[in-house]
Amino acid sequence: MKVSEGKIGRVFILRLEDKDVVPKCIEQFADENGIKVAHVTMFGGVGKGSVVVGPKVSTEMPPSKMSYPINQAHEVLASGLVAPDKSGKSILHIHGALGRDNVTITGCLREGVETWLVGEVIIYEILETDAKRLLDTKSGFKLLDVN
Repeated sequence: MKVSEGKIGRVFILRLEDKDVVPKCIEQFADENGIKVAHVTMFGGVGKGSVVVGPKVSTEMPPSKMSYPINQAHEVLASGLVAPDKSGKSILHIHGALGRDNVTITGCLREGVETWLVGEVIIYEILETDAKRLLDTKSGFKLLDVN
């Protein structure tokens, strides 16, 4: 385990509007507001996009992803972490549970999902940490790195 301690900075409350794309709009907000590292919580609805639901073969590196299309409104509860990549660009790694009609899909929202009607987001900025996302050559993912 690697650990980095920080302190809570600013707290933002965002109302995402219909068809705003997550994670893109949250990453853009972080970049525009100088947010380097933050915890993100989202709840509301999503209506279109794709969710990564796992690797096709767990032992294969780099993994081939399995994606699940979202074509109708789903309730969503998601949590993630913003951290900058090597170039300083904000990268949001966010997983969520999406529900519709007694069926729940859980996965990573990195491919993009559109807000359906409204999404509510709370961003807790984390200061005094050097956490970042660095490319892991084995997996091909930008993984969290803390010193």
